[in-house]
Amino acid sequence: MLAGRAPLGAGGCGRLLAAGLLRPLLCGLPPCWVTAGRHYPSLRVAEPAKEKRLVRKEQRSSLVVRRFIACPQLARTVRRCLQGGAGPGPQPLLLEFAPGPGILTQSLLDAGFRVVALESNSDFLTDLQSLESSLDGRLKVIHGDFFRMDPMAKGALKPPAVSSEKLFKTLGVAAVPWRADVPLKVFGIVPQQLERNRLWRLLFAMYECSSIYRYGRVELNLFISEKEYTVLTAKPGKSKIYQALTVLAQLGYEIELLHKEPWSSFATNLKNGGLAIPKAGRLPNDHFCLVRLTPQQNLFTGGLKPSNASTFIFMVKQSFAKPKSKLTDRLNSWSLDNSDRLLKALEIPRNASMYNLYPEDYKRLFEALQNSHLFAETFFHDEVLTSTRTMNLLI
Repeated sequence: MLAGRAPLGAGGCGRLLAAGLLRPLLCGLPPCWVTAGRHYPSLRVAEPAKEKRLVRKEQRSSLVVRRFIACPQLARTVRRCLQGGAGPGPQPLLLEFAPGPGILTQSLLDAGFRVVALESNSDFLTDLQSLESSLDGRLKVIHGDFFRMDPMAKGALKPPAVSSEKLFKTLGVAAVPWRADVPLKVFGIVPQQLERNRLWRLLFAMYECSSIYRYGRVELNLFISEKEYTVLTAKPGKSKIYQALTVLAQLGYEIELLHKEPWSSFATNLKNGGLAIPKAGRLPNDHFCLVRLTPQQNLFTGGLKPSNASTFIFMVKQSFAKPKSKLTDRLNSWSLDNSDRLLKALEIPRNASMYNLYPEDYKRLFEALQNSHLFAETFFHDEVLTSTRTMNLLI
């Protein structure tokens, strides 16, 4: 509970947030938060001159909105989701990126997790490091940005850019075979700016077994917008939301919805006190969705391998350039004159449209095309390089 107050329900947290009483960066948190007799580290309130510099810096870097878990009840809910079916005793190592004020961090530590906090904001970093020094090695704080992992920039990396090799060495996490158990769990709130781009970048890394996925099937537990969750889980035939991202995500990940929470339950770093709740348009977007993305053990079977995964990705992306077009038309555009025979062998209807194919159909089609002498690995080479470069520059 807050000092001198009764415990808050989820609705109570939302009302306080809406009233601007729990919104960090933090428009003036008290020296500490007291919840059920437990002290939580506060955020330092920046001096006015420094605060103005931070605002200008954020505006220049286009980092407009960050969201944080500032409600202890929401932190407990998320902690239970991350624990899953785990029994009592020590919990696995968890990498928490952009923890902000550390409310969830403290809750995870109380539950027996070993936590590595990856934080890019120096104001948050100071308080997290203070918490780190008071514990017996159960918390490790690192200055870094999860979405600036392994950038394409040449030369030595400077924080908040992070090298996955150095990070995993610090974590003491060794690489394991792809079909082995999950070597590491990750939790974080995906920033809404360039959200789709960030999801694509993670997807590329997973299919190519690069960056964090060089160490095995790293499990992601991410708060993403309801809009993007709807796209990730769309069914074939939904021409406006069933997309290339849908196909690749459903093939690559086991997707599990752990929790849905209204946007108003989260604190933000906006200086004007606004919640910056996205307007719901064509797709529902009233909640943040906590989604578990666990890479599929059997992803790299048949002809799909990390070495040709980028070719597969762009085959799917090209297929959805015109989602209502016929599959035969797409195959003909690739100069495949044996398309009828190929579709008959795969038991795919000749008049099937691209948005009617199941994710597994795309994988079977790709594997069959690998055996065609007309389909070269370099077919999408230029597009692969251009798109990869673009994604790395935007993050």
